[in-house]
Amino acid sequence: VGHCHPDIVKAAHEQNQLLNTNSRYLHDNLVDYAERLSKTLPEKLCIFYFLNSGSEANDLALRLARQYTKHEDVIVLDHAYHGHLTSLIDISPYKFRNLEGQKEWVHVAPVPDTYRGLYREDHEDPVTAYADEVKNIIEHAQKRGRKIAAFFVESLPSVGGQIIPPAGYFQKVAEHVHKAGGVFIADEIQVGFGRVGKHFWAFQLQGEDFIPDIVTMGKPIGNGHPLACVATTKEIAEAFAATGVEYFNTFGGNPVSCAIGLAVLDVIEKEHLQAHATEVGNFLMKTLKEQQIKHPIIGDVRGCGLFIGVDLIK
Repeated sequence: VGHCHPDIVKAAHEQNQLLNTNSRYLHDNLVDYAERLSKTLPEKLCIFYFLNSGSEANDLALRLARQYTKHEDVIVLDHAYHGHLTSLIDISPYKFRNLEGQKEWVHVAPVPDTYRGLYREDHEDPVTAYADEVKNIIEHAQKRGRKIAAFFVESLPSVGGQIIPPAGYFQKVAEHVHKAGGVFIADEIQVGFGRVGKHFWAFQLQGEDFIPDIVTMGKPIGNGHPLACVATTKEIAEAFAATGVEYFNTFGGNPVSCAIGLAVLDVIEKEHLQAHATEVGNFLMKTLKEQQIKHPIIGDVRGCGLFIGVDLIK
């Protein structure tokens, strides 16, 4: 919503002058904010945990998945990056390949990239082919006595090269993962909050029939203020609460953060920022495609809204 947006600065300033406590002290802002966020998501994603960063959100998503499924293993996409905590470096091939390497509970699936990937635009059914790669990983893991807790994926892989997975891929993958007793986690930390233009969440590009089990949010959620969120289902939240080890986060969901979160949603709505992302994104894509015709070094131009990749080749 722009650096130092006056509405965001005002919301932070006003709430700062009133009260900022940890979330053990009840405050309307937290409930109001959760309600507002829930209106942007499918109905079954109705439980919210507030935190301070995307890394915290992804770490909690991992804990939720493991507690709910009672399994340990995680499938991620190649080149993925999910955060800077130890637990997330472990599921980020982009990082762990330069550090201690791949843990035995981590399985890496090929990126569903139809430009550079295993199955390209000329393949008769890249969606099924890429989803079958995940199915094979699950079967291979099960033969070794491993059990899948989650498929953990950015709705649009960003560090992996601004990839737009073909529509229907998530549905097919979710089918294989659910069958194995796992859950589907959509990381919207870079791509959520209207950035893709036509939808509020990037996972919605896959189609209305697709709903993840857990969604994580960060970055744009607070316009630079440390704020993050995990949204999940009642069933998963109840399994997590059943341990008796309550989830507590000192600053997650404090009144100032929630006031800022509400102000961000107001600005996105009031200034029609989704329409803006669509319009500017379309203009940028059109102009880049014109350059692509002129310059052989531009191999591919892909994107949606203000999430755009230009692939340069030799």
